Amino acid sequence: MTNVKKFPLLLTGLLTLATVGAAGTTTAHASSAVNSYIASQKITPAKVTSNVWSGFPKNAYRHGVGKPEGVVVHETANPNSTIYNEIAYMKANYNNAFVHSFVDATHIIDIANTNYLAWGVGFPGNARFVQFEQVEVHSKSAFAHEVSNAAWYTAYLLHQYGLKPNRADYDGKGTVWSHRAVAKYLGGSDHTDPVGYYSTTGKKYFGQGYTMVQFYQLVSSYYNSDFSSASASSTSSATAATSVDKVTYTKQSTTGTLSSNYTKYRLYNHVKNAYTNMKKYSWSSVGASVGKKIYINNKGVKDKQGTTWYRFTFSTAAGAKQYWAYSGAVNVDATATTASSATASSSSATK
Repeated sequence: MTNVKKFPLLLTGLLTLATVGAAGTTTAHASSAVNSYIASQKITPAKVTSNVWSGFPKNAYRHGVGKPEGVVVHETANPNSTIYNEIAYMKANYNNAFVHSFVDATHIIDIANTNYLAWGVGFPGNARFVQFEQVEVHSKSAFAHEVSNAAWYTAYLLHQYGLKPNRADYDGKGTVWSHRAVAKYLGGSDHTDPVGYYSTTGKKYFGQGYTMVQFYQLVSSYYNSDFSSASASSTSSATAATSVDKVTYTKQSTTGTLSSNYTKYRLYNHVKNAYTNMKKYSWSSVGASVGKKIYINNKGVKDKQGTTWYRFTFSTAAGAKQYWAYSGAVNVDATATTASSATASSSSATK
């Protein structure tokens, strides 16, 4: 494995940025023209598409942690490329650098397994973070959609790995990082993306430079509404899902086993149809078997249908992957401990 110090200026502009923009200090969500536009237009994120290529190296995150500790937001700095051109180039040149995913106005595409590190920011950041690239877009609507996709995907990854939002650009400590923050606080690179792209594109289409502060506010909004058990009435119009089932969630603290009928059902990252971005998993991918022990931490009951779903892990390890399954797949121990419940139009957590 090569820890890339500074990537060359590639024809695609991969992982480079020529202009440097200053981070804003605005803290009010309403002050962001981009975020306000996302809310007013009721923009909803794209679905995550898995197009993982087996050719990328599979190296573990740093010793003693073994999983991502945050998310790094990149930007390609190439005004002429498309998301598919960038993906093709990265596959052909991964020995120089590669990231886990790409985002544009209409896509969120995973190309590398996020359970293994990528080579996007050099040492030591590569061993700590999931990393994704944003492709440059060229209209007001496209930029708003891309920012929405990037912020939602960041929140999605934080939930996936049991992390809470914390803006690292402020002090070099946290879970949401720009490439600039990694370079400033951890070294290994001298890049500043996506700060310049956000600033210039925001000014061009919205009359106001977009900042990592405002991006972080959007990440937090998605994290606390699209994935939480808060009341649906508190969900902002920027993040509210449509055509989904409302679910009442109750925290659990118990164990159980997979039932003799578990193969009749599927594993999901949310209660089925509780959110627009659903992902399924096969039982074989988790080594399932009748009677296998599970650790249950949440229950969801669909308000209209009355069906019951459980969220669980297969181990007690910190950051263990969480799954949802229909109650028919689960035998719950009688010693269940419950906490407060809440109704929402999206699930209480991701996988």
